[in-house]
Amino acid sequence: MTATFDELGILRLPQVMQLVGLRRTTIYDMMEKGIFPRSISLGARAIGWRVGDIRRWLEARRKTQ
Repeated sequence: MTATFDELGILRLPQVMQLVGLRRTTIYDMMEKGIFPRSISLGARAIGWRVGDIRRWLEARRKTQ
């Protein structure tokens, strides 16, 4: 499967919070429990999430509701 550029994009925490409707603490708690996509390191003090990972997580949530 070839990933598109949109799938490879990176979202920062404020964008992720807005998209998924969750606060920072909830996102980190869910990551710790393995039920939210893990962030990736972008540098010494920066992290982000892959667009594709967040998109798949949202789609899975919609299917279970």
